[in-house]
Amino acid sequence: MSHDDQTQLAVRLNVELASLQAPERLAAFRAALTGRIVFTTSLGVEDQAIAHMIAGEKLDIELATLDTGRLFPETYDVWQRAEEVLGLEIKAFYPDATATEALVSRQGVNGFYNSIDARKACCDIRKVAPLARALAGAAGWIAGLRADQSEHRGALDFVAFDAARGLLKLNPIFDWTRERVVEYVEKHAVPVNALHAKGFVSIGCAPCTRAILPGEPERAGRWWWEQGDKRECGLHVAPDGRLVRANAGSN
Repeated sequence: MSHDDQTQLAVRLNVELASLQAPERLAAFRAALTGRIVFTTSLGVEDQAIAHMIAGEKLDIELATLDTGRLFPETYDVWQRAEEVLGLEIKAFYPDATATEALVSRQGVNGFYNSIDARKACCDIRKVAPLARALAGAAGWIAGLRADQSEHRGALDFVAFDAARGLLKLNPIFDWTRERVVEYVEKHAVPVNALHAKGFVSIGCAPCTRAILPGEPERAGRWWWEQGDKRECGLHVAPDGRLVRANAGSN
């Protein structure tokens, strides 16, 4: 399928999926694509809900997670519980050892606090490069992004053509609120990260994540020492630094 065909399919799916329920969106996305589809989970509450939907619909979708080597113990706990309860294998992708050793030697074990460039270099090695291996050869990618997580993410779509990776990307709960996600996992007794109950809303690497304060936006706990509201690790952005949308011309 050419890039033009993939872009047109993304635009069409955006229209078709808008009126469907999230599990139906996942099934329709699976039916529309030929080849591997990978759901990358950070094991947060949104991704746990999606994993439950994939298991419930018995969809041929691979699950993968990026183990950066700096995750919370609670994240490993919910990883194990998710596999046991949902009956799904979550394949781990790790950063290259040589690249990680060179990074730590160059900037120190916690050098990512020193500058945005240093932090992005750490994210590139620990997350972006493993993601490339997880998605290699895939036709589709599923993520748990929501529009109300930040103003920056509100400009996204249900489905986008990721030109850099040559695949279609689905955000099946893009229009859900956090309250709706929490209601879903509670209703279906889906395992969730214990840190959520301690004020950790968006959970990433332990050194780069804190609980949010009352009134703070959801993403405030990620890379909190940086200024601005466009704090992303690089997983969901195009080479120009903007979040990927279905219609590249509307960026």
